[in-house]
Amino acid sequence: MGNRLSRITTRTGDDGSSGMADGSRLPKDHARFVCMGDVDELNSQLGLLRARLAPLAQNLAALQELDAMVFEIQHDLFDLGGELALPNHAVLASDRLVRLDDWIARLNADLPPLQEFILPAGSEATAVAHVARTVARRAERSLVALDHAQDRAGLARPREVLRQYLNRLSDLLFVMARSVSRAQGLPDVCWRNDARSRAG
Repeated sequence: MGNRLSRITTRTGDDGSSGMADGSRLPKDHARFVCMGDVDELNSQLGLLRARLAPLAQNLAALQELDAMVFEIQHDLFDLGGELALPNHAVLASDRLVRLDDWIARLNADLPPLQEFILPAGSEATAVAHVARTVARRAERSLVALDHAQDRAGLARPREVLRQYLNRLSDLLFVMARSVSRAQGLPDVCWRNDARSRAG
């Protein structure tokens, strides 16, 4: 394993294909690789979020907790990507979905009720959390596209828990973005309803 991972350039993908974990090869634009790429990008965005939270979390316990959550999510996404790379093998533990639900409920309970839509803005850390949320939505769409492609081809479809996890993760990242602002003492940046303002 160590030797395989230390060999970065293999040249085997020069023909436009890439290898799966089971040794099979698919075109690089296959729906499976599109989804795996979106999950990888999401994980990278979460790494950026942790980098933005790190200096803030030194003095804010609430942000230390969020950082710990994101760290666990990064491991989950690595498992999720591994499952996409190795069809017919369950890698992501189903209880991870329950954990996301628990985190959403706990964080949301400490936030004021939303009176209006909010914009993906605020502090840099808040904005990065919103970017991660949008990438999570894209990864979910890619997974749905893969599911449909596999179904049409009569092949094994991704487990439903993978889609549910990505769906729930985007919800959690929305709540996290609001939690980051609140921990920093910043208000939500609300959408300005100009039509309602004119009516008033």
